[in-house]
Amino acid sequence: MNSRNDQLDRVVADARRAREQRETGYREQALKKYPHICGRCAREFDRKNLHELTVHHRDHNHENNPPDGSNWELLCLYCHDNEHQRQLEAQPDDNQYDRTDTTGATHNPFANLKDLLNKKKD
Repeated sequence: MNSRNDQLDRVVADARRAREQRETGYREQALKKYPHICGRCAREFDRKNLHELTVHHRDHNHENNPPDGSNWELLCLYCHDNEHQRQLEAQPDDNQYDRTDTTGATHNPFANLKDLLNKKKD
């Protein structure tokens, strides 16, 4: 069991390292190419708050990093979160119940109501 945990830890660590290298690479490139302004709200960034400016992938594919930066736009944290939330809400939710299911509910809380009311009258 320990070797399996060690293997999983290595896989996770490798994935994190790869992500950090990828992000550092395209983030640095995007910050060199584009002015430090949010592409949505036009908020300007300087050295003090540059960490709040993120690189958004227009096609939502973080592996698509063309050298010309055509898949990137700089967004502040708030606009970036908003963009991803809008994308999530636009996708159909596979976990929702099936609206074609017409079997209905199986529990009827009022099934014995008439009997209960009659008992109170007695």
